[in-house]
Amino acid sequence: MVRQRLVFFPLPLQGHQTPMLQLASILYSKGFSISIIHTNFNSPNPANYPNFTFHCIPDNLSESEASTEDLTLLLHNLNTNCVATFKAILSQLMSNFDVACLITDIIWYFTQAVADSFDLPRIVLRTNNPSSFMAFTYLPLFKEKGYLSAQGTQLEEPVQELPPLKKKDIPRIYTRFPELNDEVTHKLMETTKAARGLVFNSFEELEGSSLTLVRQHFQIPVFAIGPFQKQVKASFSSLLVEDRSCIPWLSAQPPKSVLYVSFGSIAAIDETQFHEIAWGLAHSKQPFLWVIRPGLVRGSNGLAPLPNGFLEIVMGRSRIVGWAPQEEVLAHPAVGGFWTHCGWNSILESICQGVPMICLPFFGDQMNNARYVTDVWRVGLRFEKGLKREDIEKGIRSLMVEKEGKEMTQRVVALQEKASLCIEKGGSSYQSLESLVAHILSF
Repeated sequence: MVRQRLVFFPLPLQGHQTPMLQLASILYSKGFSISIIHTNFNSPNPANYPNFTFHCIPDNLSESEASTEDLTLLLHNLNTNCVATFKAILSQLMSNFDVACLITDIIWYFTQAVADSFDLPRIVLRTNNPSSFMAFTYLPLFKEKGYLSAQGTQLEEPVQELPPLKKKDIPRIYTRFPELNDEVTHKLMETTKAARGLVFNSFEELEGSSLTLVRQHFQIPVFAIGPFQKQVKASFSSLLVEDRSCIPWLSAQPPKSVLYVSFGSIAAIDETQFHEIAWGLAHSKQPFLWVIRPGLVRGSNGLAPLPNGFLEIVMGRSRIVGWAPQEEVLAHPAVGGFWTHCGWNSILESICQGVPMICLPFFGDQMNNARYVTDVWRVGLRFEKGLKREDIEKGIRSLMVEKEGKEMTQRVVALQEKASLCIEKGGSSYQSLESLVAHILSF
């Protein structure tokens, strides 16, 4: 029997590419052949996925356009520039193979029209979680009601339509082109309604009520088959070079003693925040592993300079790297807490390893995610922007050594067990994956 082929099209950002390649690996294990179409911007390394075929298309981005500084502009340009080249390579693949369906990141909204022109079913992957996806679907209503212009104490007011969110938790994309952002969001939602299915890297026991809302709103099959990372071997899709020297350093630290600090691949802070974080870490007296990637501090070329005297104070209990093998770090017995920007992949990885969190959300879905971490699952605490070193020190100690942190650890370990059970035979994600495979084979 000829294996049916699936064509995947990941968005070329770290938090999007990794789960898409994980999903491809999961479906490869179910007997499908896999082709990956990708842009030359942030292209994956085909050598890491020898069982897949890779097809690179030009994205026609100028050097200034190939930047994550304004995500709205980047996403618009990608959706505009890739239409013709994507259509050509998809046509070629369909003439050579029996293609069962196209699976794209939800943000590739132009691909719905292309799939329709070939009469090819399209399934979409939403790489953040169901609860934040619902918040994005409500954005036009929130804008109409004036929620997005809330200031001061108004930001603490509850969002009646989507508890437990507060107005400050509504997803925000900071852009020079707000009208373009509305257009991108609208097209994304409309083309999702036309898709033949919607996949989430989440699971029913974690977000059952949000998944119910998504199903009611979109009226298409929804498949929660996460956590992806527990179903595939360690992924090799990092767009940044991982510094593995931190692993032997972690092995020399006491169990559950180290705070891992990483704000993802895009978020940026100013130099004042950077220094407050540094001194908060120093004064907490806790061992820490801190990822300071190029571009983390706005205005600094390469790595930002640490404050004078900082390294002398933290010598022996600190490790600073440009990028870390995050899944391996979170799985290490020395790690007892994770200070995160609250990207969905990071939160799910932390839950899967039973590690409680400190949340410092920046943009997009991150504020929504932080609210669920602190108020729904109660497995972390939250820092606000404009944070001071005294508050940082207090928060770190609360998470790492005090009773509050120990209780959070117990709750996140309970979620960790549910994450393991849901992918076993008969579990919710296991059954949802079986349903997804049957759905694809029915086309």
